[in-house]
Amino acid sequence: MSLYSRPESDPQYHENIKKAILSGFFMQTAVLQRAGHYMTLKDDQVVIMHPSTVIDTKPEWVLYNEFVLTSRNYIRTLMVIYPEWLFEAAPEYFDLSEFKEGEAKRKLERIQ
Repeated sequence: MSLYSRPESDPQYHENIKKAILSGFFMQTAVLQRAGHYMTLKDDQVVIMHPSTVIDTKPEWVLYNEFVLTSRNYIRTLMVIYPEWLFEAAPEYFDLSEFKEGEAKRKLERIQ
């Protein structure tokens, strides 16, 4: 993954910022499941978006900063990501031969 500074007017300016954040927090990613909830990658925790999030849709792939455990498992402070970025950010971590079988693995296999 090539990360370098660009002028703010560059179309890839915000994308590069997101990729830089992802490179440090790649383990804190979740994917939307058919049932409508999210599943964290690798540790398979069922989570939902915290009500305080400003994202008003359910994007398929997100990076989260906080895992909030109350009566439900919430993820908060979210950023929408593209799954292709995961393989760029941490190819060793996203070695699919080490993933459990499931919907998240199947989605990643289609992308790879």
